[in-house]
Amino acid sequence: MEIQTYETRKALGQAAGQQGARQIKEAIEKQGEANIILATGNSQFETIAALVADKTIDWSKVRMFHLDEYIGMSVTHKASFRKYLTERFLDQVSPLAEAILINGEDHPEQECKRLEKAISAHPIDVAFVGIGENGHLAFNDPPADFDNDRSYLVVDLNAQCRQQQLGEGWFSTLEQVPRQAISMSIKQIMKSKHIICSVPDQRKAQAVKDCLLGGITNLNPASILQQHPDCTCYLDRESASLL
Repeated sequence: MEIQTYETRKALGQAAGQQGARQIKEAIEKQGEANIILATGNSQFETIAALVADKTIDWSKVRMFHLDEYIGMSVTHKASFRKYLTERFLDQVSPLAEAILINGEDHPEQECKRLEKAISAHPIDVAFVGIGENGHLAFNDPPADFDNDRSYLVVDLNAQCRQQQLGEGWFSTLEQVPRQAISMSIKQIMKSKHIICSVPDQRKAQAVKDCLLGGITNLNPASILQQHPDCTCYLDRESASLL
């Protein structure tokens, strides 16, 4: 794992997005297409903006998979990650080859099977992820399941995870934050050829220290990234303050 630190979250996002853009273009050049995973949340704002700003990517040759989504969340709700990706990414670039979004509104187990079938046919070239305040990777909260072979899982969201969503301003009260989500599994994320992990803000500093400098443990789920052969973690001065 490589760690890069920048003075501001904007600089972090620009660097992460630019590296991702290079890797997407390399995949297209080598194999005629690129398959990517996009995360959401406040930590990804600048990274996704940098991707959108690169006008040299042929998005018609890119297939995007969605990392996670709440169960029971309407696509019109401001916290919907489908809404987030549509507004911040899909509406900002030329049409993709395919965009596989997670629908958590109906029959989540069936949705997991649909997503698993789709992603099994398209090995991932570049995964954009973050690290949660509780160390989660996607919505795999501690203690995370490192060994589940399924690509997508129905997961329970713990109290710290739900509090983070409230703190980021997506909900008005803690009771409004869903208790379950569909999440890409740890094993599926780790299959990605390249992983770009964007983690800004002081509130992530302890999780960054635990996951990047501590031992690999499912109590700090993102610590598994230490084992990936090509993962770069992008930090700003605040998130790196305890390193």
